[in-house]
Amino acid sequence: MGEAYFHLPGLRKNFPLNMMVVNLMDAHPEYFREGVKIKSFYGEFPVSLWNGGRNGADDQCSAEYVTNIVKTLNSHDISVRLTFTNMTLTEYDLEDPYCNFCLDEIAHDDRNAVIIFSPILEEYIRNKYPNIKIVSSTCKRLTEIDKVNEELSKPYDLVVLDYDFNNNFEALEKIHNHDRCEILVNAICTPGCPRRSDHYKNIAENQRILFKNRSMPEGKKIPYKKWECKYYKDSNFYCIKDYPTVVLPEDVVGKYSEELGFHNFKIEGRTEKYFSLIETYSNYLVKPEYQGIFRLKLYDGLVNNRLVSVVRPKPQQFIMPSKE
Repeated sequence: MGEAYFHLPGLRKNFPLNMMVVNLMDAHPEYFREGVKIKSFYGEFPVSLWNGGRNGADDQCSAEYVTNIVKTLNSHDISVRLTFTNMTLTEYDLEDPYCNFCLDEIAHDDRNAVIIFSPILEEYIRNKYPNIKIVSSTCKRLTEIDKVNEELSKPYDLVVLDYDFNNNFEALEKIHNHDRCEILVNAICTPGCPRRSDHYKNIAENQRILFKNRSMPEGKKIPYKKWECKYYKDSNFYCIKDYPTVVLPEDVVGKYSEELGFHNFKIEGRTEKYFSLIETYSNYLVKPEYQGIFRLKLYDGLVNNRLVSVVRPKPQQFIMPSKE
């Protein structure tokens, strides 16, 4: 049986939900598909100037929070992967104190990693933090086999493949070092989307605007660059599951891991709503016969931890209506 290492989205908003999944895996390993393991949580500790891939939240993590999250995950043998894929970075941006603090925190454990796009940032991290693993981002949109194999010849811990390779088994067979590739199983973009790279750039530019606006008075905040895409449909698992680029849950361990030797799988969803993300987790991580109880336990956990609120009817007083 092949092993499938999953990388879950979220170090802030989704962190409590992700930890519920980890705790359920510890308490009820029988719920989960054979060979499935949780390898890392990825994302940013907002607000991070270097963040990319998805729009960051207007939030800020304390130093204590960052330190505790890193320690908690590493104590569970789960790595922290910072998604520092902003493609607009300059050498001046490398001085950002908050992002450097986050690097300092993850550098204590060589299981931790950074997902990168910018060559400037990559060189900086390799020189200053040589023990941090470097992951090449899918934001690079390497859609040619030769370009992928060239990327794999470099000292990356993993290369996240472009989603258009998914289920193209003739192309996947030509890629070298399958054990150093990562498959994005549930990309929400329409297959072959011609605007995917432009979307990544828009996100990177808006992340910079978000960062600047934090120090601006309310009336002087910079408007975000608008984004609309006629190709986008929905992010719900059930709406995208028939895309030819979506890897079916039953193919992960069998076809991809056991037969082809791909072992790393990324679930998209840093900005996804809780219930939608639970559906995605249920399908990819959990055996069909246990998906119902898995969902119910996570729903209860969200309510009990006040991550979602349940509005109850207000108590009323009965007064017999007058007959007049």
